[in-house]
Amino acid sequence: MSYNTSLPWTLESLDLDRIELDRVRHNEDLFFLLCSASFVESGSDLYTHNLVDHFAGDETLQTWLSQHWEHEELQHGRALAAYVRKVWPEFDWERGFKSFWDEYGAVCTADELEPSRGLELAARCVVETGTASLYRALNDITDEPVLKQLTNHIKSDEVRHFKHFYQHFRLYREKEGFGRYKVFRAILRRVNEIKSEDSDIALRHVFNQCYPQHKDNPAEFKRITGRAQALLRRNIPAEMTVKMLLKPLDLPPRLQDMVEKPLAKMAEKLFLN
Repeated sequence: MSYNTSLPWTLESLDLDRIELDRVRHNEDLFFLLCSASFVESGSDLYTHNLVDHFAGDETLQTWLSQHWEHEELQHGRALAAYVRKVWPEFDWERGFKSFWDEYGAVCTADELEPSRGLELAARCVVETGTASLYRALNDITDEPVLKQLTNHIKSDEVRHFKHFYQHFRLYREKEGFGRYKVFRAILRRVNEIKSEDSDIALRHVFNQCYPQHKDNPAEFKRITGRAQALLRRNIPAEMTVKMLLKPLDLPPRLQDMVEKPLAKMAEKLFLN
């Protein structure tokens, strides 16, 4: 199977000169969220290569990862970085990203992947759920037209990526024959890892550059970045997030209805302090 490597949208389609600066320039919480997201997305080629190696022999999935998914993820990083540079030009994005990459590149290894290919695909569904929820929340938070356009593009990409990983998860579930309990454990593991592996590291490097005088002050870090994370939690699309998180469990409809509301709290865990 071959894939069209053309992108569903391009950075050039965003008119950064139309950004209404007065709607975003003063919002430090939004700056922290956008800049940290731009760091993580810009490092996506590393975990793409980890996944390509993990699925050696599965040419269909490897081709989609390397020729389709990676290009879209890297475009997310480029577009977010371009937006941050335009709105907050005093922030040295390259310096911040290098600092982030030096740490993140060392911890983002193949050892963190699930040993089972099918369970790793369930875990990927969790990651795509988190990113889709993040950009949906950012889209709801802002009223700046260019940022709304950008976050809507990325959110749509992430939902589509989720569907693709889920389709391959179902194929591997049949091959490997694991049950719901193992899938549930894999989902929980990845939910608990998201903060420490990605967003927390990225937020810390944004903070360290903005507040070098507080670089080794965890209380000040929590106070300032905690506001941004609280803003995000208040806008998480809980219903969408829970439905996506539960999908790999393939629960009977009645059970799905019973657990959706109690598990709405699970959505917050993706972005806890």
